[in-house]
Amino acid sequence: MEMIDFNAKKGFLCDMDGVIYHGNHILPGAAEFIHWLQDTHKEYLFLTNNSGMTPRELHQKLWRMGLDVPEEHFYTSALATAAFLADQAPGCSVYALGEAGLLNALYDRGITMNDVNPDYVVIGEARAYSLDTLTKATNLVLAGAKLIGANSDTCGPTDEGIAPACRALIAPVEIATGKQAYFCGKPNPLMMRTGLRMLGLKCDRLHTFFRVASFYSQCVRPLMPYANIRLLIHSRATFL
Repeated sequence: MEMIDFNAKKGFLCDMDGVIYHGNHILPGAAEFIHWLQDTHKEYLFLTNNSGMTPRELHQKLWRMGLDVPEEHFYTSALATAAFLADQAPGCSVYALGEAGLLNALYDRGITMNDVNPDYVVIGEARAYSLDTLTKATNLVLAGAKLIGANSDTCGPTDEGIAPACRALIAPVEIATGKQAYFCGKPNPLMMRTGLRMLGLKCDRLHTFFRVASFYSQCVRPLMPYANIRLLIHSRATFL
């Protein structure tokens, strides 16, 4: 395997859950890595499929663990979802199942809530997920609303083990309606491209995004239940 020269990299895109922390515990080496990014003035962005938390809440979470990462260094699948919908249908309405991170991202993009005849049904990680909300989402999709998932993760790490994530929560709606959801989070190349743009870097080759997506799907995701460290890095030579 080719050795990576970290010092030669201009910027870093990094996951969070199970990479920087596990539950409410920082993982070994994570603090040193973040301090190195900051001390060497590297461009960096945390891309997380966790749709439940806002960038401010992620900043506060890391602060409680002793790390100071400004809000602008976080980009979530909730933000990616809201950006996608605002681009596709400005001023649209949605029936949303999710936490503050998803709801705030939608509101900030001028997207309104509608449980009667929404343009989209949007599902993220949701503690309020129930048979009633599932039934409502199913019937709205059958009535014509398009089905959107914040991310395609099936599970995520917790202090107790794992918890069902967005892909697992949206699956019953897909099965009941026969409709397939569109997922906005990683490994969707649109989220990768936004991450690069936020770092001030450009990539004009579309195959690069699919290569990142392929690496994530084939190599990273299968290891998620077993690996402690999962780092996604972009190279100046290959990603610019």
